[in-house]
Amino acid sequence: MEQRQLGRSGLRVSRLALGTMTWGLDVDADEAADQLTTFHAAGGTLIDTADVYQDGHAEELLGALLTHHIPRDEIILATKAAARRKPGPFGGGASRGSLLSALDDSLRRLGTDHIDLWQVQAWDPAVPLDETLAALDTAVATGRVRYTGIANYTGWQTATAAAHQHHHPLRTPLISTQVEYSLLERGTEREVIPAAAHHGLGILAWAPLGRGVLTGKYRNATPPDSRGATTHLSGYVEHHRTERAARIVQALLTAAEGLNTSPAQVALAWIRDRPGVTAPVLGARTTTQLKTALTAEDLTLPPAIRAALDDISAPQLGYPENH
Repeated sequence: MEQRQLGRSGLRVSRLALGTMTWGLDVDADEAADQLTTFHAAGGTLIDTADVYQDGHAEELLGALLTHHIPRDEIILATKAAARRKPGPFGGGASRGSLLSALDDSLRRLGTDHIDLWQVQAWDPAVPLDETLAALDTAVATGRVRYTGIANYTGWQTATAAAHQHHHPLRTPLISTQVEYSLLERGTEREVIPAAAHHGLGILAWAPLGRGVLTGKYRNATPPDSRGATTHLSGYVEHHRTERAARIVQALLTAAEGLNTSPAQVALAWIRDRPGVTAPVLGARTTTQLKTALTAEDLTLPPAIRAALDDISAPQLGYPENH
């Protein structure tokens, strides 16, 4: 698998990442092990998790697999903090105490002495930005973290945080931002992606298959064995089941038929090669789904197909973006 630099840093990661949001929920330990070994065998290196996934169980599951299945030094381990995990003063949020407490808990669950990429998962309006970013500096200075990033920040939040670190030479620069980005969700192109490009942050795109809708399996009904049929993720999937989405999916099906491939592979190739994107984060339910997604590594979209998909999925831009 091709490796890419993450932002303006020396960190090289695979251009497809493996996500673990449903590990320990829809994905059990055996399935997770199969996914991890399949991803690693394909040349994948970047594994993304978060302390809030199943109250830390996803991290525990990943840590156990890294102990027994894949050498730790062959994986770029990314996790996140700042979401509410438990009651109490240090149970969530982006304060210094909460973040550093969360980091120690993540290290314990993952069974490692350092995180390769530690990301602040959400902006915390109750905490001064300087305090949040100073916690990242402390994490790097103490050797517990190698690189830092953010996730789900708006455009102005991304620019403010990145500029704050850049203009202080003794502080740790941010190298990435993780945002929802797909043919169905291109709102980040208004401000987030330009801000990231200006400040040298690589984009990690979560839900690159439009929360599953871009696979085409939800066109006519909800498959009973899909995430859209579960009580905990039905709303997550329904968010993108719109008339606009149906038109984009139909265009994907047409493109896939012409290329003799699947709509999922076309959608992944599209997002993988968007300007600024370092890696889409794949969240497969089964190893079979993951294997199908990984074959997108060999697909490069012809310019005419890419242009057609760009056109049908284009976000509505107004003042001042199009001024």
